[in-house]
Amino acid sequence: MIMKYAVKQVLLILLCSTAALTLRAQATFRIFDKPIIFDAERKQLSLEYLEKRHGLKQNEPTIKPVMVVLHWTAIPSIEVTFDVFNKSKLPGARKEIATASALNVSSQFLVDRDGTVFRLLPDTVFARHVIGLNYCAIGVENIGSEKNPLTPAQLVANEQLIRYLKRKYPIEYVIGHYEYTLFKHTPLWKETDPAYSTHKTDPGIDFMKRLREQIKDLNIKGAPGHN
Repeated sequence: MIMKYAVKQVLLILLCSTAALTLRAQATFRIFDKPIIFDAERKQLSLEYLEKRHGLKQNEPTIKPVMVVLHWTAIPSIEVTFDVFNKSKLPGARKEIATASALNVSSQFLVDRDGTVFRLLPDTVFARHVIGLNYCAIGVENIGSEKNPLTPAQLVANEQLIRYLKRKYPIEYVIGHYEYTLFKHTPLWKETDPAYSTHKTDPGIDFMKRLREQIKDLNIKGAPGHN
């Protein structure tokens, strides 16, 4: 009996240890660098965008982040999304925003369906991803769309990424792309053309509700009227 009890205790300890290691492994947060091209052309287009669209004349295309904006790509894979973002100039299909600038859209981070986080640009390098707020916002693109809502793994990854960014920068706001126009008529809004606007639904209202519940301890604000 004593021997059986001892064996059971050892097995229990091993099971608990394995479970603890599994939880630790699941909680590990990693960012994989997968840089898109940021050549002389993209740099120049970024500086021009900062000056013409945001009214900011800078020597370097950098931002001082106080906000994180979450998106979905409406493109079904990491590979295709990367190829789209990797060009300095907008593809011909984006006529609705090409009049504002030839600079291609991109973001600092990209999250796959399984929650893997890729860094496309250094955190504080300028990216075109949200009208009026690019100069102060870090963009997080998620592989998904209205027909393919973001996954539980992406929810965890976005939460972890926001916590990581909050530790590094004075992040005051986390918003969904669909909320960006609520910053019009606030001091943060910098868009030289009052008529320049696009309708957005990403990354989904339900996703943002669940995310905000997960990060409520950080006391980060949402868009005006949606705190």
